[in-house]
Amino acid sequence: MPMRNSAITWVFPELLDIPSSFQSTLGYSSVVSQALFRRGLTSTKSAQGFLDPDFFQPTPAAQLPGLKLAAERLESALSLNEIILVWGDFDVDGQTSTSLLVSALRDLGGDVHHYIPNRARESHGMSTSSLSSQIEIFRPSLILTCDTGIDAFEPIEHARNQGIDVIITDHHQLPQVLPNAYAIINPNMLPSEHPLSTLPGVGVAFKLIEHLYNLYGKNVDHLLDLVALGIVADVAPLYGDTRYLLQRGLPILRNTSRLGLRQLYINAKLDGASISEDQIGFVIGPRLNALGRLADANSCVDFFTTNDQSHAANLAAELENLNLKRRELTEVIFQDAIAKVETNPDLVEDYPILVLLGPPNWNPGVIGIVASRLVDRFHKPVIMLTEEGDNARGSARSIPGVPISDLIASASDILINHGGHPMAAGVKLHSDRVSEFRRTIAHNFKGIVGESLPSPQVQIDTLLPFQSISIDFINDFHRLSPFGSGNPKLLFASRGVKLITDKIIGKDRNHRKLTLEDSAGTKQDVLWWNSVGIDLPESVFDIAYSLVLSNYNRKSQPQLTLQHFRNSKDTPILLKDSKEIKILDFRKQTDPLTELGRLVIENPSSIIWAECNTPSGINCLPREDLVKSPTLIIWTTPPSPSVLKNVLDSVSPKSVFLFAEDPMPQTNRSVLQAILGLLKHLRDTGKPYDPVLFAQSIGQTPALIELGITWLHEHGDHDLSHLKSNQIISGGGSPLPGFAAIDYKFNLLLHEISSYRYYYKHAKKEYLL
Repeated sequence: MPMRNSAITWVFPELLDIPSSFQSTLGYSSVVSQALFRRGLTSTKSAQGFLDPDFFQPTPAAQLPGLKLAAERLESALSLNEIILVWGDFDVDGQTSTSLLVSALRDLGGDVHHYIPNRARESHGMSTSSLSSQIEIFRPSLILTCDTGIDAFEPIEHARNQGIDVIITDHHQLPQVLPNAYAIINPNMLPSEHPLSTLPGVGVAFKLIEHLYNLYGKNVDHLLDLVALGIVADVAPLYGDTRYLLQRGLPILRNTSRLGLRQLYINAKLDGASISEDQIGFVIGPRLNALGRLADANSCVDFFTTNDQSHAANLAAELENLNLKRRELTEVIFQDAIAKVETNPDLVEDYPILVLLGPPNWNPGVIGIVASRLVDRFHKPVIMLTEEGDNARGSARSIPGVPISDLIASASDILINHGGHPMAAGVKLHSDRVSEFRRTIAHNFKGIVGESLPSPQVQIDTLLPFQSISIDFINDFHRLSPFGSGNPKLLFASRGVKLITDKIIGKDRNHRKLTLEDSAGTKQDVLWWNSVGIDLPESVFDIAYSLVLSNYNRKSQPQLTLQHFRNSKDTPILLKDSKEIKILDFRKQTDPLTELGRLVIENPSSIIWAECNTPSGINCLPREDLVKSPTLIIWTTPPSPSVLKNVLDSVSPKSVFLFAEDPMPQTNRSVLQAILGLLKHLRDTGKPYDPVLFAQSIGQTPALIELGITWLHEHGDHDLSHLKSNQIISGGGSPLPGFAAIDYKFNLLLHEISSYRYYYKHAKKEYLL
């Protein structure tokens, strides 16, 4: 579970100025538009390519260095009926890579065998001894690695000495000198911004087969379910072609014809039609990983390719049993590790890296999982080691900003071997040198990282009132999925909530269902996993949570899951110099017009912002006419926080007086009638169209104006295709094919505006600015 303590800093994003044409063209809520811009997707073309794979142009496989040479060698091996040995790895990326290559090459008529090292006996990679055994068994003339091999210098040289060509397909970091292989395909050879640069092992294998299949005139799409599994399980960054392949693979995974996977769905009680990246990461992936962690992963090829229903059922049952064993082992080792820390608290308090050495029964296949849980518990890197005779071998997990592989490498003179990435690594050393290792990396920490551990932060995507949560809103922002590395799930925050009810739920009574009420008075149920024994603040507090649609009891409804909480602070979100700004609240006044008149007399230099509902006899300004002033009076409710932010930036007030009069119109029909009236006014006066001026005329956002104009055109009563020349032509009278989608988008955005206005009226004043 994520940390939920006061040491975490909540980081609220700056509201970005997004062109109204961007939001109206895509037709998404402001939350989605802001998220796209923060991800660097600032053009409609790039955003469409990110959201919809049909708009993405996949990169030719041949752009991977070494791929054409590898494909030519494989084509030759297939034509000459040479024996090919595929050498894989035991994690999910390695399993799917191996299965993909074996099944594809056999489909092309190849004489193909495979080998995956046993984790307990051999660990990752290739060893000369294992390779010699497999050469003796299969007598290959070509070895094809996947998800491994980039640092296998000695084994590759051994194969070459026996006249065997080796093709390496891998995605791990490149060594300073490359092995002397026949061909090497590794996306790290590409610039970091290249769309193929983040491919995992299965992605590299797929691109090789894609190129090879094209030579044979065959379609490769049926293999994309394996690619989707490997991408998610290996936490590959979802950029470029990696995201595209996942988007393409998920629908195939939902309707997979693989008997093993279909049986796994049944055993795990998964609805195949709703498989997402979450089900891969939390249900399917752990079961496949259990095979590599606790048994022999070579059976994965049978699992993914068998056409025998009985065999598929047996293999799926084995995965289920191994996963149960994995969970039991993980919990035992986790509790053992916690006990060690409680007995020796200095291991956490005195060292920037938590290094724990356990007995031989700390299974090396699961200690990496335990290390990840300890990272969440203590918010510091963790290295879990288990005794193996006179040696200690283990796994490391880290936090952002602490490159654990670099820290481990800084102690290489006392290690037997090591390797990995900035966030995860492996290490082996003599047991009697563990204390020295702990001291060495602690000493080197300052030079590599700095004086102290990076402060934990949680990135909030948007402040959200409960009133804004709806099925349509969740469906809208879920178009950003699939989520994962490089495209994290959106995290929402609601401020000033109070606890109404607190109920323990779940089979093991470990979870809670809270009913909360936000500062606008709207109630909402919130799930809180593994939370028994954790106290909430007694007063009002802020929450950060994720949002999904739940189909519990076959009824679709929003599900909020609590991720973090903190004591509420009167910290403004929009005003950065909040200590110098005085906020006075007149939103609940029974006679607001009289109060406004008094304030104008007492503050003659004040600026009054009002739109579409201006009080008679009082000089008010719309948003585009505002100027600097020490006093700002907000008369009408703003349509969005971004419009409010722009107004505050324009005026830079030292005092803000809040009223909450709604501008008119507010309903779907009245807004559209107002837009049409403005269009006719332009036609009659010859003035140019400006969505910003339209927006301030009726108190809405420019994006809603542009969507409204598209609605009027698509509805069919008016032809607005010549709007730039102020022509409004009668339409055909019938809705155009795109009308239903535009109608949905228009109503979604109008609901978002109405929800914000409701929140603006009822929330605590400190939470508005």
